[in-house]
Amino acid sequence: MKIGVLAGGNSAERDVSLSSGKAISDACKELGYDVLSLDSQDDIKSLIPDLLSVDVVFNGLHGGDGENGVIPGFLQSLGVRFTGSGNESSAICMDKRVSKALVHRKDILTPNWIALSSGDDVPMDHDLGYPVVVKPNSQGSTIGLTIVQDQSELADAVALARQYDSVVLIEAFIAGREITISIIGDTAYPIVEIVPSHELYDYECKYTQGMTDYFCPANLSEEITKSIQASALKIHKLLGCRHYSRVDFRLDETNKVWFLEVNTLPGMTETSLVPKSAAAAGLSFPELIQTIINEALED
Repeated sequence: MKIGVLAGGNSAERDVSLSSGKAISDACKELGYDVLSLDSQDDIKSLIPDLLSVDVVFNGLHGGDGENGVIPGFLQSLGVRFTGSGNESSAICMDKRVSKALVHRKDILTPNWIALSSGDDVPMDHDLGYPVVVKPNSQGSTIGLTIVQDQSELADAVALARQYDSVVLIEAFIAGREITISIIGDTAYPIVEIVPSHELYDYECKYTQGMTDYFCPANLSEEITKSIQASALKIHKLLGCRHYSRVDFRLDETNKVWFLEVNTLPGMTETSLVPKSAAAAGLSFPELIQTIINEALED
């Protein structure tokens, strides 16, 4: 069987995607697959002959058209089998204001937020309190994100976020523990707690070994663990995700769980969270990749 590993692309997360692509390719080779490496940096249409030559495309792109639904939609139009969510679900999850609104309607807690379009003034007298989190609406890897401690920092944080997206979210900051749940198939895997060396689990902490401590399974009661896993699986299904995803939450000091976002194409590097969760459940990295490929083959 021939697997095409699609990675790189032209988003701000290109370097991370290339790392994921290499790890996925190495695992596929270890599994005995014929592997074709594909990079959509220039024009995905130029890859049509290669895309049509493989049995499955493993979508290892992060951010941009790879994760916002454009490339999944293109693959669907070609009739190419691929891993990860389809175009509609990808677009919904990438658009944080939309995914938060849909989750909020189902009475799942998510931090209060304000969405600013490109022409909107910065709301200096908002009612979210401080600190707040300012971030691009459709970016990952905390690119362009700032924790704003007071009003004097707000305008600069919005300006930074606008470098990456025309829509910016200002979101209430939830103090507490950072946790994430991997969904593979219809199963919620062990919870990972993230304890970064910086105040924020930023790009450097995410992708530099030794800068973050990870605890998996997280030190939580069985009752809280099951409740969070059930909520993550509910959100995964509500937003139409398929094959796998990663759902991020904050757990506050009263053990209330606050939904932050869904990653439909989470990282697959050696420091990534889905592989850590899978390992805690007894899956090696190649076994994780095989499990995701099986999900695509069964669709």
